[in-house]
Amino acid sequence: MTENGEDCALLRVSRGAPGEGDSVANDVRPPATSLLDVKSHKEHGDDLTLTARNAGGEVSPYQPRPPSVPRLSKSGRSVSVEETVRARRLRSSQESLSDPAETGSSTDSLREDQAVPAPSGFVVSGAAGVRKDSNARPRSAATRGSPVFRDRGSSLSEYERRPRSQQSDPTDRRGISGLSPVQPSGPLPALERSFASTTLRAANRIDRDCLDYGVSAREKLGKRLHRNLSDSRLLENMGSDSVSVNSMRSTYSVLSPISPQDVRKRSFLEGSVLGSGALLGAEELDRYFPNRRVGIYIATWNMQGEKGLPSNLDDLLLPTDSEFVQDFYIIGVQEGCPDRREWEIRLQETLGPYYVMLYAASHGVLYLTVFVRRDLIWFCSEVEHATVTTRIISQIKTKGAVGIAFTFFGTSFLFITSHFTSGDAKVYERILDYNKIVEALALPKGLPDTNPYRSTPTDVTTRFDQVFWFGDFNFRLSKDRVDVETIMNRTVGSDMDPLLEHDQLSKEMKDGSIFKGFQEAPIHFFPTYKFDIGCDIYDTTSKQRTPSYTDRILFRNRQADDIKVFKYTSCSNIKTSDHRPVVGVFQVKLRPGRDNIPLGAGQFDRGLYLEGIKRRISRELKRREAMKNESSSTICTIS
Repeated sequence: MTENGEDCALLRVSRGAPGEGDSVANDVRPPATSLLDVKSHKEHGDDLTLTARNAGGEVSPYQPRPPSVPRLSKSGRSVSVEETVRARRLRSSQESLSDPAETGSSTDSLREDQAVPAPSGFVVSGAAGVRKDSNARPRSAATRGSPVFRDRGSSLSEYERRPRSQQSDPTDRRGISGLSPVQPSGPLPALERSFASTTLRAANRIDRDCLDYGVSAREKLGKRLHRNLSDSRLLENMGSDSVSVNSMRSTYSVLSPISPQDVRKRSFLEGSVLGSGALLGAEELDRYFPNRRVGIYIATWNMQGEKGLPSNLDDLLLPTDSEFVQDFYIIGVQEGCPDRREWEIRLQETLGPYYVMLYAASHGVLYLTVFVRRDLIWFCSEVEHATVTTRIISQIKTKGAVGIAFTFFGTSFLFITSHFTSGDAKVYERILDYNKIVEALALPKGLPDTNPYRSTPTDVTTRFDQVFWFGDFNFRLSKDRVDVETIMNRTVGSDMDPLLEHDQLSKEMKDGSIFKGFQEAPIHFFPTYKFDIGCDIYDTTSKQRTPSYTDRILFRNRQADDIKVFKYTSCSNIKTSDHRPVVGVFQVKLRPGRDNIPLGAGQFDRGLYLEGIKRRISRELKRREAMKNESSSTICTIS
C-alpha cells in the first residue's frame, strides 16, 4: 500500500502453459514506484509471466495484463527485436495457411508487434525470445480477446468456456511460448452466448415476408399457434441451438422443418382425424387454414353459344373490389362456346401460375371447371363427375346438369351446374328438371360418405357436406315488362325486394317444392336476363322478354353456419352474351379427415397449365411492345 492509498500491484514471475493461467487484476493503477521481481529460470524453455493481483489477493481471469519481459536465453545470447518480429510473422503466416479456422488477420499481427503502453503506465516492447519448440504457437485472437475479434461478435474462447474448476491456476509455474498483447483496462463487455459468428448470423437473417417464424410460443403465452406453413412447436424444441434454428428458418422459408422423429411417426397411407402427422388430419389442416375455412369463388354464365370470347376475363374472375383471391375457383357455363378447350385455356391464362385445373367435365354445351391453388392440390381426393340430361331425347344435351364431387381434407363437396327448361310459364317443367337431377345424379361413386346417417338415396345433395348448385334456372319474374321496368326505375340503392316479390324461384323455395334445404344470399343487383349484346339495354327485339333473375347460385350445408357469404353480385362488364355472369364468394367450414380415402396424388392438367402460362407470357410481351412503340412514336427527332 502506497502513501496515497492506492493499490500496489505485485508483479511476479510464474511458469504456465501457453494461453492458460494468465490472469490480470481489474483497474490496476501503478504507484509512483512499482516492485518488479524478475527471476531467471534455470530450465530451458521457461517463460516469464507477469501476474497482477488486486487488493484482495484474488486473481481475476478477465483483467488486462502486461506482457512478460524478454525471456533470458540459456546461452546468454540476447535476441534482437527485429529477429523476434521476423520469426513471429513467419510463424503466424505458416499457421494461417495450415489452420483455416484462424480468425486473426495480418493487420492484427502487426499491431501486436508494435510497442503499446501497458495499463500500469510504462511501455513494453513486443519483442520476446523465440522458442525453438515446433509445437509452440501464439494464441488466436479469439483466445486473446482482441478488440478486432470482439467487434466481430465472437463467442467465448475454448479456455474461457471451461468450468472454473478445470481452469489452470495462474500461479502454476509452466512455460509459455511468447508474449500476449496488452489488453485494455477495465471490465470486458458481457459476451452473449452464441454459436455463430456475425457473418453467419447475417446470412441466416429472415426476410420480412417470412414473418411466421418471428413469433414464438412464449410471446403467445402458451397459446397454440396456427400459422400458415410454420411449425412453431418444432422451432420451440430446437430453441437451445440458435444456429440450427436460424439456418432452418432461412433455408426453409416456406416449408417448415420436420424432425426425424416426426417422419418416423408419419403415415401417409392410413391415419385418423386426431392422429399426429396425418396428411389430412387436424395438425395439417390448422397449418394451412388456421380458422378452418376455405375460400371458394363461384361463377355461372350463360354464354349464348358465342364463338367470340371476351378479350379479358379479369373482370369475371379477378374483380378489382376483392382484396385477395380465393382458394378454389368453380366456373359453370351454359350454352358454352364451341371450343371448350379454348375456354379452359383462357381461364388458366387469367388465373395464372398460382392455380391449376383440378378437374373439368361437360355435358353437351354445359361446362364445369374446377381450379385450385397449386399448393393445396395434395389435400384433394380423387375427383368424380356425373351428368344428367333433362330432355326427352337424351342425345340433345342442351338442358340438364353436370356435377363434380371430391373431398378436401375431411369435408366433401358437390358442385352442380344446370340449365332448366326455358319459358315464362313453365314453372312445373323446371321443378321436374330439378327432381330428375337430384334422383339421377350418381354421386359419389368411390368416395366415402362422410356422414352416411344423414344421407338419402333419392337426393344426391344429402350425401355431401357442402353443396353448391348454380346455373341458368330460367325462373322468371311473374310480371309484365312494363311493370317490371317501372319497379326498377323506382328502386333506390340496392333494395331489390320489390322485384323479388314476383320471383318464381323465391316463391317455389318458400313453398318447399324445389331446392329443399338450400339457401340463397340476398340479391342486391338488377336482373341478369335479357340484354342486347354489347350494351346495358334489356331486350329490344319483337319478343320484348321481361327482365328476370334467371342466373342464380344456391348452397346447402349439413351443419348450420358452415357456409358464409361474402359476395353475391353480377358482372356487368361482360357483355358478349344476353346474360350477365353472376359470381359469389364464400367461406366454407373445413374439418380434418382420414388418410385412407382415395387421394388425387397431385394430378392436374399439365398441358393446359403450360399453354395457359405461355399465353400469359405472350400477352405480356405484346403489351410491353405496344407501350414501347407508343412511347417511341411520341418522340420527335430533329436531324
